[in-house]
Order: sequence, then C-alpha cells, then structure tokens
Amino acid sequence: MLKVDGVVAGYQTGSRVLDGFSMHIKPGEIVALLGRNGMGKTTFLKALMGHVQVAQGSVNLDGESIKGLRPYEVARRGVGYVPQGREIFPDFTVEENLMMGLLGRPDLPKQIPDWAFEIFPILDERRKQRGGSMSGGQQQQLAIVRALVGKPKLLLLDEPSEGIQPNIVQEIGHVLSRISREQGLTVLLVEQNMELVLGMAQRCLFMENGVIVHETQDVQGLRTNPEPIHRYLSV
Repeated sequence: MLKVDGVVAGYQTGSRVLDGFSMHIKPGEIVALLGRNGMGKTTFLKALMGHVQVAQGSVNLDGESIKGLRPYEVARRGVGYVPQGREIFPDFTVEENLMMGLLGRPDLPKQIPDWAFEIFPILDERRKQRGGSMSGGQQQQLAIVRALVGKPKLLLLDEPSEGIQPNIVQEIGHVLSRISREQGLTVLLVEQNMELVLGMAQRCLFMENGVIVHETQDVQGLRTNPEPIHRYLSV
C-alpha cells in the first residue's frame, strides 16, 4: 500500500525535519505514528500530501511514486487527509463542506452520497448549519466525513482527538475501526491520546528526530508494558 524509504524533508531549503524517514503500511492496516511534539509527525503527513517538498527518498503508493505530486494529485491517487485543527470552512454549511471533499475527484458524482450522513448521524441533523457554529467534536466528525466522501484508500489523521470530549473521541475510534474492517480502508493515525491509539491501531511506530526508532505489533501489550510510551512520549 504505502512504502516510504529514506525521506528527507523540511520547511526551508536544506532543513531536515525528516532525516531519512522510512516506513510501510499494508492494505487495510491501521498504524499509529507516535512521538513527542516537534519530532516530525505532522511534517511527514504534509510531505505525503505534497504540502512539504521531499528533497530525498521515495514515496510509493500501490507501487507508484507520489513524490513531488501536488496535493490535489495525491488526493486523486486515493489519499484522504484530516489535518490537525480540522480546517473545515466555517462559513460553509455541513453540506457545502462535504461537497468540497468531492471537488478533487472528477471521477466521482458531484452529489453527497447518502451514506455520508449515516457515518455520524449528527451531521444529518445539521446539514444546513454552518460549520463554524458547531462544537469541536462535530467539526472533527465533519472533517473526517469530508475526507471519506472522496473515497480514499489511505486516510491520514493528524491528532483527531485534540480538544474533543472523550465520548466523541471514542465514537470516532469505533466508526473508523469499523470502516477499516468492513471496507479495507488503510489508516495512518498521528495521535497523543493513547486510549484512541490502543482502541484503533494494529501497529505502533515511535518517532524521534525525523526517523522511526521503535516499532511494536503488540499494541495491547503497551497496556501492561508501557516502557516505549514512557521512553518516546513522556517529557
């Protein structure tokens, strides 16, 4: 599905926020990318989406390079992105925000599918409400569905629990886990909320200084042996 090898990237010419970053994700897998603030997690997601230029290395999706593509081209290849802070359009209604998720996919009908309002029923109730007047949790649900209406095969989530009440975080985790299981959606989750990670992820990658430094496939084992969490996440 996704194979990244030796990626170097940063925000200024010559900077190396990502310093030889390598990872892979299998189809249908949910992987959590963990690390302290400033280690390069968000930079990596932005590099995948084409918002940050990749100076060195390779980025392949289903065997084809997406390195150097513009964000809309990456989206057309099947990558959905829910950025940190959600970035919905506050003056647009729920329906109008969801329509924006279809603009980058000329191969899809320009009509919001009925299932989009079934994922989080509150969005059906608030179709005509402006996004900016909704709660943080509802805005996050809207941002997730906006990404899903583009029918991605890989979904990137950057801190989806940030500023959201626990019951909505739990609902988001359950819903995305179900969609991944039933539809084969691949998910890369950048997150600090370990309850969400432990409830969703099948594998955890720990990041320091622009590279992966530890991996665990026994995600539930982190409950009884949290040493990697203390080592790579604690301040």
